[in-house]
Amino acid sequence: MADETSTSPRQETTPIGIGPPPPRLLRWEIITVFAVSLGASGIYALVQYIGSLTAQQSLSKQAVVVHGTLAPGRPLLDLFLQLTNITLSLAPVLLVLYLLARGGEGPKTIGLDASQPGKDAAWGALLAAVIGGAGLGLYLIAFHAGVELNVVAENLPDVWWRFPVLVLSAAQNGIYEEVIVVGYLLSRLDKLGVKPARAIAISAVIRGSYHLYQGAGGFIGNATMGVIFGYLYRRWGRVTPLIIAHTLIDSVAFVGYALLAGHVSWLPAP
Repeated sequence: MADETSTSPRQETTPIGIGPPPPRLLRWEIITVFAVSLGASGIYALVQYIGSLTAQQSLSKQAVVVHGTLAPGRPLLDLFLQLTNITLSLAPVLLVLYLLARGGEGPKTIGLDASQPGKDAAWGALLAAVIGGAGLGLYLIAFHAGVELNVVAENLPDVWWRFPVLVLSAAQNGIYEEVIVVGYLLSRLDKLGVKPARAIAISAVIRGSYHLYQGAGGFIGNATMGVIFGYLYRRWGRVTPLIIAHTLIDSVAFVGYALLAGHVSWLPAP
């Protein structure tokens, strides 16, 4: 009688990362990511800017709202819509982190971690002070010269959740933009062999494009910020201080506008 031996199913292991895709697919990956995120925003902003240029009013007499109410007259619904919008807007970041992990990388490869909290916070605060201050000055000069739109930073209702939501929105902007247009894009362009200076220029132009709805000044100012952030990312290999800087810049812009608009003469009234 033959011996019977039991066999167990073959155990297969799945690698955590399968490696980066070949160049052709990597290009399509980049296009796809930006088609569902900041690239689409750039196209929409361009159409908005063309609309502003072709309007009968001069640019300085037109207003554009950066962070507005989503349910006028219904503050509780507005709050839930604001929080939902902030949360869902981070979906492309999850996509990018997945694609990095699929290629055998992780958040640390783009410097998205808390390994240097003190240093990151210090550099972030310094960047925010320099870039935020310079950006505000250039905007005011352009607006009072009549060549820039009136940028209304926020028009949320005056309720208890106004400032927390503005800060959360600023943090969402910082995470969303810096992870995608700096950390992800520059790391992927590296794999395609794009020269560093050209990669930074591409990143900066994309950053400027989705701010075109604010006018030419919004494009130039943010593209310049993109060059600086791209250079510093190359130098540091970290997006965390850039996220901190961006969050601080937008927080001060949103909250400062809410507190000062209509109360100081140098800031355009909504």
